[in-house]
Amino acid sequence: MQTPLLISVVDDDESVREALPDLLREFGFAVQAFSSAQAFLSSGYVSQTDCLILDFAMPGMSGPELQKQLALQQYRIPIIFITALGDESRRPYLMSQGAVDCLMKPFSEAELLKALSAALPVD
Repeated sequence: MQTPLLISVVDDDESVREALPDLLREFGFAVQAFSSAQAFLSSGYVSQTDCLILDFAMPGMSGPELQKQLALQQYRIPIIFITALGDESRRPYLMSQGAVDCLMKPFSEAELLKALSAALPVD
């Protein structure tokens, strides 16, 4: 049996850290959730993560700052940003920096699945 792909969710919003992993598990993924970029970086899951769902605005290290840190450390993890800020103007910049997608909260299951299919390898 194939090991499920690991999706790491980094979001300071507890409701997102509870609901999104449940949905991702229903889709057949393994999931780890973290309340901050620092918690993710020190978790030991960075090198195992197949896709990162990352909040844009968080206390401490922001999502874009974590994206830069991962690039500096040579991690090539596909990143899907999620944001409640509702400002589409950030999307082109994030995409130019290597993000796979940027979803505005609340996003639909279909939008999430589309972003995941773009981010993850197809067998």
